Amino acid sequence: MPVSDAFHIYDTTLRDGAQQEGLNLSVHDKLTIARHLDDLGVGFIEGGWPGANPKDTEFFALAKTELKLKNATFVAFGATRRPNVKAADDVLLGALRDSGAPVVTLVAKAFDRHVDLALKTTLEENLAMVRESVLHLRQEGQRVFLDAEHFFDGYRANRDYALEVIRVAMEAGADVAALCDTNGGMLPDEIADVVHDVLTTTSARLGIHCHNDTGCAVANSMAAVAAGATHVQGTLNGYGERTGNADLVTIIANLELKKKKLVLPTNSLRESFRISHAVAEVTNIAPSGRQPYVGFSAFAHKAGLHASAIKVDSALYQHEDPSSVGNDMRMLVSDMAGRASIELKSQELGVDLGGDRELVGRIVDRVKEMESRGFTFEAADASFELLLLEEISGKRPSFFKINHWLTTVERAQDQSIVTKAEVTVTAQGKEISCAGSGNGPVNAFDNALRSGLKQLYPELSILELTDYKVRILEGRLGTGAITRVLVETSDGKGEWNTVGVHENVIAASAMALEDAVTFGLLRQGRKPE
Repeated sequence: MPVSDAFHIYDTTLRDGAQQEGLNLSVHDKLTIARHLDDLGVGFIEGGWPGANPKDTEFFALAKTELKLKNATFVAFGATRRPNVKAADDVLLGALRDSGAPVVTLVAKAFDRHVDLALKTTLEENLAMVRESVLHLRQEGQRVFLDAEHFFDGYRANRDYALEVIRVAMEAGADVAALCDTNGGMLPDEIADVVHDVLTTTSARLGIHCHNDTGCAVANSMAAVAAGATHVQGTLNGYGERTGNADLVTIIANLELKKKKLVLPTNSLRESFRISHAVAEVTNIAPSGRQPYVGFSAFAHKAGLHASAIKVDSALYQHEDPSSVGNDMRMLVSDMAGRASIELKSQELGVDLGGDRELVGRIVDRVKEMESRGFTFEAADASFELLLLEEISGKRPSFFKINHWLTTVERAQDQSIVTKAEVTVTAQGKEISCAGSGNGPVNAFDNALRSGLKQLYPELSILELTDYKVRILEGRLGTGAITRVLVETSDGKGEWNTVGVHENVIAASAMALEDAVTFGLLRQGRKPE
């Protein structure tokens, strides 16, 4: 059961969130996401619409045996009975009844124009559909929530009828009436006024369901809560059709941290970052770096002025402690960096600069000079750490020296593309010539370099290039421009990022890969030559 039935956190990622363009969830995906949501501690997980499509029907069948929830209550979603059909005879209502879900959320039309044009029935019949559907499911022992679809548009067009839909549902036994901003066109002050009016007129328990078409889904949800709503619907990471639904992660953090309203089990909020990103992996939708609270950039600081203040007190430029949601503060090293940025970033990486002001000044000057040539260390922590170690010891950590390399790309007569690389390196006093092939010159270079070095450093076999980005930098035109390459490498236990800059994209890639392999060997505990 939820933390408290006094306030509901209701997740609809598996239904409304799954309607996002490009988001396609398998039955296995839905089970995995449901378990993550349960770990977060949401009160209700809406699984989908049983009977409406084969995937949701299969999911509900599996959920009965495979989904064991610790915190959440499982919810089935569906519509009221069809016009002029008895509730007990309605096939889709029967699927809700047989779903095994202890709670059913019924969507009902609260906008008179939709009743006329979409349902093609009378206003009186729509009220009967609401009444009889709620009564039927309640008699079957299920708890019923009502989603009043297009409620705010309906309220504007015909206030009395919209309110009557809420009254009828509550009188029939619905626990909650969620007011839906289905088109997402409302603003916070408008939401607050309507919620207040509905509460005082009907005394119903109200919920809120917002879409983000005005960019106000979270603000609208918070306004509804402030006006008296005690049930909030949303999706993890704000997934949903068009511009998305209200982001439950942000709403929960706002309620717990800003309003001091405990809506999750104790300490569950600290799981927000982990679960937000775990679900992003399942959906295969890259998480937004600027997502409030849990984005990688949510507590990232770039300006030197900010860093100087944060060094004194982190709260001076942070509205909350990042650890409250499981995130971390990050210092970004850039041409805006000052001494404080460098010192804080060094601490973050575990490199001790020993309070040496001359050393810090040298590093600041070097970073600014390199950034003027196109380097960036904001997303290349490993290259920056190698720079720090070089400035501290006076020489760059080195396990090998690349003496020569050659890459070739050939289109054969059979139209296949053949890419090869030859690399000569000196390592442990030996000169090694190595060759490799790949699906491109960078992949071939990477394979050649590591195939030769693995003779001396067998631990390189576990390294894998996991991401590769190329950017053409401003200032020059066309194919003669300077290119910046960012490489992400993994050893199965963690990832690190390195950077290379050159007029030649292969040369820039070689620089980034050299840093990547060097840093990888340091991670494995090797001592530089």
